[in-house]
Amino acid sequence: MTTFRLKSFHFRREREANWRALEDLVGRAERRGVKSLSPAELERLPSLYFATLSSLSVARSISLDRNVVEYLESLAGRAYFLVYGARSDLLTAIVDFFARRFPAAVRSLKGPFLLAAITFVIGAVAGYVLVTENADWYYSFVGESLADGRTPTASTEYLREGLVRDNTSGASALSMFATYLFTHNAKIGLLCFALGFALGVPTLLLVLQNGLMFGGFTALYASRGLFVELWGWLLIHGVTELLAIVLCAAGGLALGGAVAFPGSHGRLANLATQGRLAAQVAIGAVAMFLIAGLLEGLGRQLITDTSLRWLIAGTTALAWTLYFTMAGRSLDHGGDR
Repeated sequence: MTTFRLKSFHFRREREANWRALEDLVGRAERRGVKSLSPAELERLPSLYFATLSSLSVARSISLDRNVVEYLESLAGRAYFLVYGARSDLLTAIVDFFARRFPAAVRSLKGPFLLAAITFVIGAVAGYVLVTENADWYYSFVGESLADGRTPTASTEYLREGLVRDNTSGASALSMFATYLFTHNAKIGLLCFALGFALGVPTLLLVLQNGLMFGGFTALYASRGLFVELWGWLLIHGVTELLAIVLCAAGGLALGGAVAFPGSHGRLANLATQGRLAAQVAIGAVAMFLIAGLLEGLGRQLITDTSLRWLIAGTTALAWTLYFTMAGRSLDHGGDR
């Protein structure tokens, strides 16, 4: 342990001056704009940036203190936008965000993501079991406005009809419905994100509540032999929508974790580091809610064949899996931060 501390001490002593110099330049540029930097400082900026990238690479290779690694990752990310941002137009920046930064940020929050996903699954299983054993639990989990008559007292034919009847809507009505769903689901996701500041507890409760509702809804249809039809109806958009909600919750949990476990750099510094990653995840999730709204408001209402619905659901699940596991891998190794 003493040897490790000495190694960390010498590593920081030899390089920290460059980090602090870069942090000062980036901080002034963020507060007062790039024009606040002198020509000499602008000329020095790239060399400080690449020196920090080099430090980050070495810190990772020798498994240095995780707090130092996270500090360098945050600093390199901020400096990247200062060094390269002005050379990119808006379209290029948007493409770069979704092609690399968003999936890389999601992988950085894999711990909070797994916690949120497990919480949702626990809620869904509990809701399913409770409603299966006693149908009265359904009314505790599924609100009246959401149920829209789809309750344990409804006939099987009514429940089956509800899985296909919306396809009679006109194109204009479907567009309005998609817009409403995007707005509604984005509010839920951002609420999961915002509540993370309260140590993540409200976020977990909200995710659990959504899981209970999902499980109760599934139990009702399964009791009528409509399990496969229901999931085809749900998952055509639900794969994207539920994933986006879990991602927002993961961002909220990352914020809560930064507050609860500040580390050696302090609560504000840790919150700033985790907050940037969480914000990237939340922004990307909002785009996913838009996609889910289109799938639900248009695709699900127009496509009534259960097999085709399952095919689309499986395709979106595979696409998101490949996207979040493969895209933006260069940033996982400190490249182009």
